[in-house]
Amino acid sequence: MKGTPLAEQMRIVLAGDRNSGKSSLMNNIFGREISIVAERPGTTTDPVTKSFELGALGAVAFSDTAGLDDDECGIGELRRRRTEEVLQEGHVLLFVTPGDRPLSASEKALLEKARVRDRPLVVVYTFADRPPDLSKADALRGMPSVAVDNLSGSGVNDLRKLLLSVAEEIEPEISPVEGLVHEGDLVLLVTPIDLAAPRGRLILPQVETIRDLLDRDCGALVVKERELFSFYRALSVRPKVVICDSQVFSKVAADIPEDQPLTSFSILFGRKKGDLVTYIRGLRALSDVPPGARILVLESCSHHRQADDIGTVKIPRLFKQLVRMDAEFSFARDLPPEEELGKYFMVITCAGCMATRLKIVHRLNVLRRLGVHAINYGLFLAWANGLLPRALEPFPYEHSVFLEPTEDFRPSLSQRNGMQSVLTDGA
Repeated sequence: MKGTPLAEQMRIVLAGDRNSGKSSLMNNIFGREISIVAERPGTTTDPVTKSFELGALGAVAFSDTAGLDDDECGIGELRRRRTEEVLQEGHVLLFVTPGDRPLSASEKALLEKARVRDRPLVVVYTFADRPPDLSKADALRGMPSVAVDNLSGSGVNDLRKLLLSVAEEIEPEISPVEGLVHEGDLVLLVTPIDLAAPRGRLILPQVETIRDLLDRDCGALVVKERELFSFYRALSVRPKVVICDSQVFSKVAADIPEDQPLTSFSILFGRKKGDLVTYIRGLRALSDVPPGARILVLESCSHHRQADDIGTVKIPRLFKQLVRMDAEFSFARDLPPEEELGKYFMVITCAGCMATRLKIVHRLNVLRRLGVHAINYGLFLAWANGLLPRALEPFPYEHSVFLEPTEDFRPSLSQRNGMQSVLTDGA
């Protein structure tokens, strides 16, 4: 890895009407041409995201978006939908608006949505060389603001300083092992090198976990699952926790003592990016899946799918064997429209390592509102392997939620014995 992953960068989204000066502002912030600028309205049709070193904040991702008032050729709705998706990921909204015009209907709608989301908003008045519209200034009074002239570049440095100030109030995501380890602890990481592993490097959750452990002055021992048995027994210090890939849960659990704390990278990132409690409560719905239930497997990145892909092959096969054979599976990398999403009984989502926490939490909020159950890859595989509540023991609060009195929904021993071929066989 040569830089901060996009998913770990603060996301600043520029939004406003067409020809409000968003793309010119983006270019001025970066000091070079990032977005295409033209006299014709609607030049920006898809979000453009680039990283920029913003002082003490380090790498920050800026996203330019299509105009809110875009309705050209009947595809404006699609563009607005893409803009809305990017807005869900934004930590800070730059409301870019011409200072010499009154608020438009689309701008008022954006401000209302921003108020509901309760995230930092900065008003950027463009065309600062023109006389301001006093009604707009009155309507936006009290909001952090700066006036910018995109032609001369004046006001851009003031905007950078304002963003640094606003960003200090944003609570960062938790790190992978936050609250799980202390200085001097040893953590054993089991990282399979299989067809899905990128050549010459580790996957993002593994890299981030190793870095987090080093930052906390912990020791990290990294082994493959085949070498785990011998290395574990050679240790003179008991690991604080063993963290493995969810797909080798069964093999790892068999090679370490039963009282050794164990969890997976997917569960770590399910907590970091989403909400383990929501996923735990989603697991309970596995005991009540109706005939022909529609299940959506939702990913967050466009990785190359192998023949034994976990999301499109292994999890559906396990689900059909352990839960309902007649379940109907669909696959997506973006959240479908709500009218379609509401038809699903359950969504099984990846760890979300390539997305911001805001994006994953938004997804969970939508699913909760629609009454659609949500579970996470890692928790589903822990459940399938009979490793719950063990895989949640490192997380005291979530562990207690799992142990709340409820009808037993764990797979039987015969089911678990029969499903091992599903994990090890290809498509």
